[in-house]
Amino acid sequence: MDIATEREDSVDMPARRRWFEDRRVLKRIVLTVLIVLILPYALIFFYLLPFIHPVSTLMLRDLVLLRGYDRQWVSLDNIAPVVVQSVMMSEDGQYCFHGGVDWAEMRMLVEDTLKGQATRGGSTIPMQTAKNLFLWNSRSFVRKALELPLAVATDFVLSKRRLMEIYLNIAEWGPGIYGIEAAARHHFKVPASKLTRRQASLLAVSLPNPIDRNAGKPGRGLRGLAGLIERRAQGAGDYIKCIYD
Repeated sequence: MDIATEREDSVDMPARRRWFEDRRVLKRIVLTVLIVLILPYALIFFYLLPFIHPVSTLMLRDLVLLRGYDRQWVSLDNIAPVVVQSVMMSEDGQYCFHGGVDWAEMRMLVEDTLKGQATRGGSTIPMQTAKNLFLWNSRSFVRKALELPLAVATDFVLSKRRLMEIYLNIAEWGPGIYGIEAAARHHFKVPASKLTRRQASLLAVSLPNPIDRNAGKPGRGLRGLAGLIERRAQGAGDYIKCIYD
């Protein structure tokens, strides 16, 4: 090997070393991203177990920020049926009939957005459950793109009854107030099993904005919405057969 070749190899060595190091870092980044994307789907199967009590990302945030939170897990059998009726009629009337995403509602939402019209959230209970369990709270197209397949997977793996139980136990009903049991005791001083139809409807209509909508101290607008949901819940009938056979 001549001197020129030796010099060329010595110059290339640092560049090769950097290339291998960059490649190693890139592999680690890709592997981390894949784990983050796959982990929620694995957890869905873990949540099949009835004695597992999942926590939401908002609960984890409160723990990290040392705020603490109030959540008392309660089985669906110990939640007044009027709660399920009210929440379903308020949040997702087609809950028993879709596979996690109400595609007809989603299509209308996209059309309205493209027209520049004001839109509603369009989220089903499986979508909200997936968001609460695995994603963040602010609106974005990235979050929605991750939320849709997670909602379909959650609805496919879990029974409608188990999914509803998880949702009612992780939903936020005020600052640091999570789950229907803590909400019932905080707002109405009763357990979830003793909630009246009126109280259940007030809690249901506060879900879209539980920080500003106080179910225990409702304003005129919230009372009006609750009255509408109360009437719908009374005629729920076939809409809740997947929960109460």
